[in-house]
Amino acid sequence: MDDDLERMDREALIAEVTKLRAGIRAHRDATGHDLCWHHPDLWDLLPEKTEPAIAVPPWPKFMRGCIRYR
Repeated sequence: MDDDLERMDREALIAEVTKLRAGIRAHRDATGHDLCWHHPDLWDLLPEKTEPAIAVPPWPKFMRGCIRYR
């Protein structure tokens, strides 16, 4: 899955790490609703592109997860 890394030179690897760190920092520094479980910008940092099957759980289960998270 990460075979592309083996073909990158030092400069390309540094650029990739810099991009990934920026994405992780943006996620870490998020607040409010940006902390929600849906993170397409973060997922787009991966080389493989997939369309996630997103399903919101029923309201009581969803709220229990929110309360547990808080």
